[in-house]
Amino acid sequence: MQTLTENPTATMPPTNRLNQPQCIEDLLLYRLGCVLADAGGIVIRYCEGQFGITRREWRLLALLGAHGAQASIGSSALARLAHLDRPRASRAITSLVGKKLVSRVARAGDARQVTLALTAAGEALYAEVFPLTARVNLDLLDTLDEAEATQLDGMLARLQQRAQQMAARGGLPRADRWRGGRRSPPLPEGGETLAGKPAEAASRT
Repeated sequence: MQTLTENPTATMPPTNRLNQPQCIEDLLLYRLGCVLADAGGIVIRYCEGQFGITRREWRLLALLGAHGAQASIGSSALARLAHLDRPRASRAITSLVGKKLVSRVARAGDARQVTLALTAAGEALYAEVFPLTARVNLDLLDTLDEAEATQLDGMLARLQQRAQQMAARGGLPRADRWRGGRRSPPLPEGGETLAGKPAEAASRT
């Protein structure tokens, strides 16, 4: 008579993919990126298809909408808030200014110092787009109950703090997009020269 052998995997505790990653699809940053790609793609369609702005422009515009009324924000401070490097932020800001959604305002007493503010058209766009993006986020969170969403909020805050601590350690190699696969050297538009030295920016905002 044939005896049944017990499946050894049946009694094994489930593995934690995050703490025991076996491939890229188990990595936290990859999985967060997949969530952003899927749900964030909906936001991009609204921004680009309905309102004529890029996701990067929306990020800057939304941050100005959230913080601009309380404090004077320059382009460098806005870039830090948006987690963008200065050249990318500068190009997006210039585009927003060209679309008359953002204005550059010289600070009183020092015309060299420029702050950014939403125009009336920018404020109107922010008031229209933000509820749509908020709905996308709330629809995504709908799979969690209130307690789980509260837990997630706290976990994200802790992860953000940890990420900032890791980034502040230093000792990391400098990013080099040319060596990383670009076909031609980047132009030094407020970024880095070919020698690796910072190019002089036209404005110190």
